[in-house]
Amino acid sequence: MTTQFNRPAIYISLGLSIVLVIGVLFGTKYYFENVARQPVSVSAVDSPEASTPLCEELVANLPERFMGEKRSELVEPAPDGVAAWADISSMATVLRCGVDMPLQYTEYSQPVDIDGSNWLEVRDMTEGSSLTTWYNTDFSPAVAVTTHTDKQPEGLSDALEVLDATEQEPRPAPLSQLNSADNAEACTSLDDALPDTLGEDYQRMDVSEEHTAAWSAAGREPVVIRCGVEPPAGYEAGEQLQQINDIPWFQDTTLGEGTTAGTWYALGRETDIAVSAPQDIANTALVELGDVIVANTKEQD
Repeated sequence: MTTQFNRPAIYISLGLSIVLVIGVLFGTKYYFENVARQPVSVSAVDSPEASTPLCEELVANLPERFMGEKRSELVEPAPDGVAAWADISSMATVLRCGVDMPLQYTEYSQPVDIDGSNWLEVRDMTEGSSLTTWYNTDFSPAVAVTTHTDKQPEGLSDALEVLDATEQEPRPAPLSQLNSADNAEACTSLDDALPDTLGEDYQRMDVSEEHTAAWSAAGREPVVIRCGVEPPAGYEAGEQLQQINDIPWFQDTTLGEGTTAGTWYALGRETDIAVSAPQDIANTALVELGDVIVANTKEQD
């Protein structure tokens, strides 16, 4: 039995396939050259030192490739002290010089060494966001790099040398400015019973302040507990409380200062206890710490 092939049909199909492949290749090339790599639009943020000569010199000396991406043009008018790198303009890596250090930068922050200088990682915890901003803590004016990935901002050490080697001053640690109560000695048992971990990611860190413990996680604000503080100044009789297991918690919104953390007070114990925690981990922290508080402090008389 002889199989008959329709050669013209085969040649036509093959030709159409080749044309389709070529079309896809040219379409992809056109997309990346004319759509994906459009100039990057960068919004203005509060950057008080962005127009200084040092920031201008830094931007002029930045590398053409950074974090695997090519330096991009910016949509004009662009803010001072800004540069961007992108393969796709909507996913650009953006550097800003002359920014304010974030409110998350405190005495409890744990910057990481990248290329010989320290950077503070601050993750955007908004649901669905992949943004991470890295703040350099060793130079002035302050520099921030915002990315859409978990990559560290490697490759800037030479460019940063044009800035002043002046370390950024951290803010006071969370809860450190609260006044101590007269009965802080009631905290001894609680101090000894606090756990090494909180939730899935937070690990206990060393702090020197008395009757204080803190837990940290990469890119996140710490969870901090301080026992033996004065009653919350913002609390008045009749205030709404959040009952979690055996503890009524009062949230003092006056202490937030624009960070993602809130401050809660455990009420009804023999001494007042304050907890500072990022909003997304707060419920877990209050549950876990509340159980330890109940087991290791007495109820208020």
